[in-house]
Amino acid sequence: MRVLIAGGGTGGHVVPALAIARELRDSAGAEVRFVGTARGLETRLVPEAGFPLELIRVGQLKNVSAVTRVRTLADLPLGVLRCVGLLRRFRPDVVVGVGGYASGPAMMAAVLLGVPTLAFEPNAVPGLANRMVGRMVSAAAVNFEESRRYFRNAQVTGTPVRPEFFGIAPKEAGGRRRLLVFGASQGARVFNELVPRIAERLLGEFPDLDVVHQTGARHGESTAEAYRAVGGPFERVRVTPYLDDMAGEFAAADLVVCRSGASTMAELAAAGRAAVLVPFPQAADDHQRKNAYAFVARGAAEMVVERELTEERLLGVLRGLLGDDARRAAMGEAARGLAHPDALGRIAGMVRELAR
Repeated sequence: MRVLIAGGGTGGHVVPALAIARELRDSAGAEVRFVGTARGLETRLVPEAGFPLELIRVGQLKNVSAVTRVRTLADLPLGVLRCVGLLRRFRPDVVVGVGGYASGPAMMAAVLLGVPTLAFEPNAVPGLANRMVGRMVSAAAVNFEESRRYFRNAQVTGTPVRPEFFGIAPKEAGGRRRLLVFGASQGARVFNELVPRIAERLLGEFPDLDVVHQTGARHGESTAEAYRAVGGPFERVRVTPYLDDMAGEFAAADLVVCRSGASTMAELAAAGRAAVLVPFPQAADDHQRKNAYAFVARGAAEMVVERELTEERLLGVLRGLLGDDARRAAMGEAARGLAHPDALGRIAGMVRELAR
């Protein structure tokens, strides 16, 4: 079986795409290639994982100037033609589109050539690439029930998550409490600025509370200095640019403050952890807010939009949740109800079925 995986850009697209590729390679002996663009994380992560990567030229259409949009529209037919050539040389049995810049042209080329296609959509609302091809694909694997309506033959499979997240047990009450704050790999400025300002009051109210704060690569020292500047029991705060063992950090956490990207949401569900979600306001199509709302509607999280996030608002939300063990436990159970331990196997099964 030959499979072409198209798309990328951010970790939310590339990481699950690599999980799907490994599963198809290891369980079905598939030959897998990727197609992406030079600006995405796939240029580093895909070769590191040992898969061939082809690059096409295609730009942005959303949240860009009119000049950039015109240039992208002009490049789009060329991108589709480039993908037609790739498909004729590689002759895949299935093309899997994971969203991102390269996904649209590759999926369009596959439709034109009659190659079976599977769209993977991890967000509650699809991005532009998947919306363009949603009604033309052979089938779709989605993470949220809300996004099924955009595709033909869609199944709610969930998003692939590392197995260790599903082994995390519910946090038992009675020990020390831990607040985990992180803003994806680059950190989040709003967390780096606001959380240190409320830390002294929060730690004072909860003597059994520890804080772990991931800042992103460029903001570790400045955030640590912000904590030191306000005083208080700084020895109960761990500030770090990176968190290498996210499953271990989730296991130790009682409450998580984070963005609401697709991968983060899937990990919260697998771990069964209560969360305060602050969607990234510049996310394409406002998809992070819609991801967060899908959890809020099921009682699995609280959401505060960034424009409303003040020191007092954040302190009030954290104070209420840290002081209510029963509510956190209920939110964690609701989150766990949104988990999909079999996501990877189901997506790989859909690919195999399309190949047949």
